[in-house]
Amino acid sequence: MTRQTATTGLYLKRVSVASMAHTDSQCPYLRSDGINRIRSFEIAEGRAQLLRMTKMHPALIRAQAFCERFGLSLPILLAPMAGASPPSLSIAVAKAGGLGACGALLMQPKAILNWAEQVRADSGGAFQLNLWAPDPPPARDREHEEEIRTFLAQWGPEALIDAGDATPPDFNAQCEALLNAAPPIVSSVMGLYPPEFVSRLKARNIAWFANISTVAEARAAETAGADVIVAQGMEAGGHRGCFEAARAEREMVGLFALLPAVVDAVAIPVVATGGIADGRGVAAALLLGASAAQIGTGFLRCPEAKTHPAWAEALAVTPPEGTIVSRVFSGRAGRSIATDYVRAATARGAPAPAPYPVQRGLTSALRENGGKTGDIHRMQVWAGQSAAMARADPADEVVRRVWQDAKALMA
Repeated sequence: MTRQTATTGLYLKRVSVASMAHTDSQCPYLRSDGINRIRSFEIAEGRAQLLRMTKMHPALIRAQAFCERFGLSLPILLAPMAGASPPSLSIAVAKAGGLGACGALLMQPKAILNWAEQVRADSGGAFQLNLWAPDPPPARDREHEEEIRTFLAQWGPEALIDAGDATPPDFNAQCEALLNAAPPIVSSVMGLYPPEFVSRLKARNIAWFANISTVAEARAAETAGADVIVAQGMEAGGHRGCFEAARAEREMVGLFALLPAVVDAVAIPVVATGGIADGRGVAAALLLGASAAQIGTGFLRCPEAKTHPAWAEALAVTPPEGTIVSRVFSGRAGRSIATDYVRAATARGAPAPAPYPVQRGLTSALRENGGKTGDIHRMQVWAGQSAAMARADPADEVVRRVWQDAKALMA
């Protein structure tokens, strides 16, 4: 029989008389004083395992409990990156024992289902599907949008007159697709899921990971029923996960300050993300109270990520100060490489970006042309501040190396 300790999630084995098939002559524990000897054996074995447990760092015990709960072999999560979540990357991460991920913001329901089906079939591992909480309808200013179109024409093809009218896929239909895909985990960003949808997730035993960027948002997510908090430091590449778009630049908190504050504020597990790309970052996150670490930019140079070569090469030479948070690609604040376009679009005298998703529509021609020509200064090149730590190695090697290095630091 077994007994599970409440504090560690590890097991103490006990030896029962019934389980011993040896005769008295074969087993010294079944002689005249057998019961006392068995009890002594149980105590000795229990003490030995407790000693082994005390040698294991508490942060590793916490991470192990998280992995056991969510079906992982190691506490390394792939960040859900909209537009950069090919099935191949999640398959590789999941096969290595981590958590795959899909940023489904721009995907139609059928594409979401196809992605989940492929990753489930080819990896056999766990994954999360992520959606943005939709913003209110944007306030439109056609005259200002024309100023933006004129500015963008200096950098690429002229934006179509109706480019700003583009809208994301229907959020409610995407939510239905998530339920039909039945992933083990669904995650949110830019806000919280509606209560009715949360109830439907829980009825299907689907865990909800809520991405946040402030302590207040973490508390709100826990109250709303989130199972796990994903704390995003301002170092993260791509869009800032703030609930209120207008506060994204004002409330930028680094992961080292945000993570312990969130851990202290909530009673559910916390995952750390933002600027983590190697074992040192993972170890630091666990020591600060996280149960797992989520990595985005650190995977973008892996061959399975299928990142544009110009983007991947630029990551390798981008220092932390070579990135910048701006709204010039989508209208939502996001961290990218500080390219010539980004510097020009954020300079004094440049027209202010339109709100999301209008700005995204207006810049679509610029971004598409940059991708076709391989011109990094006209591409949307998201990058976290740890970009230069990314390695052009297979994703499974990255996962295993990062975790081995982290464990060695906490041995």
